[in-house]
Amino acid sequence: MMRALQYFFTEAAVSLWRGRRAGLVSIITITTAVFVLGVFLILTSNLDRATVAWRAAAEVSVYLRDQISTEERAGIERLLAESPVVAAREYVSKDDARRRFDELFPDLAAAAADLPDNPFPASYEARLRGGAANSQSVEALVRQLERQFGVSDVQYDRRWLDRLASVTAVVRWVGIALAFVLGAAAALTVANVVRLALYARRDEIEIMQLVGAPLAHIRGPFVAEGLLQGGAGAGLALLALAGTYAALDARYGVTVARMVGGVVIQFLPLSLGVVLVLGGMAVGCVGGLVAARGVR
Repeated sequence: MMRALQYFFTEAAVSLWRGRRAGLVSIITITTAVFVLGVFLILTSNLDRATVAWRAAAEVSVYLRDQISTEERAGIERLLAESPVVAAREYVSKDDARRRFDELFPDLAAAAADLPDNPFPASYEARLRGGAANSQSVEALVRQLERQFGVSDVQYDRRWLDRLASVTAVVRWVGIALAFVLGAAAALTVANVVRLALYARRDEIEIMQLVGAPLAHIRGPFVAEGLLQGGAGAGLALLALAGTYAALDARYGVTVARMVGGVVIQFLPLSLGVVLVLGGMAVGCVGGLVAARGVR
């Protein structure tokens, strides 16, 4: 068995080197398919992590009108203080809001400074108690706050977190569909490249058939050639993903972490990296099998 596998992969490597130009096309196609799938996996895995973290730290933000009176503000603060779902609250003045904006978006700070008035409203930030993010009591509190005089807007994290979860699901399915289409194209490309190798070795195949070589022994090198192309393409895609992630993280990692509440963007876990490589090899193997069926 080991000698047969050694023969398959040795012949496949020689054949791949002979047809390296055509083989490069199939490897690049597989690289593209795996890279696209990897990008979507990184996006969705980090969005899932961020959603979990944000749900655990859900907040209700109450934005105040500039003309709010002392009595109206006291009524809002009393409502937050008496609510059983509010664990803590913080008043953010207009100047504090401006300062936070400057820290989060330093590139836009100069443009905001040129405005004649401070455009950022004062607000209350109410942190919810653990487990309250899915409570109907929070919705009731939000409705009460929206009816308070002096309130211009109320933002409840759960509402946009639910939307984010829906967007994440759509992104995941779009990535899977796109990767499936690219994977099918890659498998067809591998099959065509392997067929070229099969055609170039047609005389050798005929001789092997005449001497009674088993069909599996004849087809094996072509399947192995597809497997090598798939593995090479997936490996290159993983390296490209790692390089792209490292470059973007070095340039924008700190800024993104600040914007998303301290959630650090992470690369693919090792298990998913292995799955991507195995998936690329599977695509190449399918292409090799399709082409090898021409040997009868």
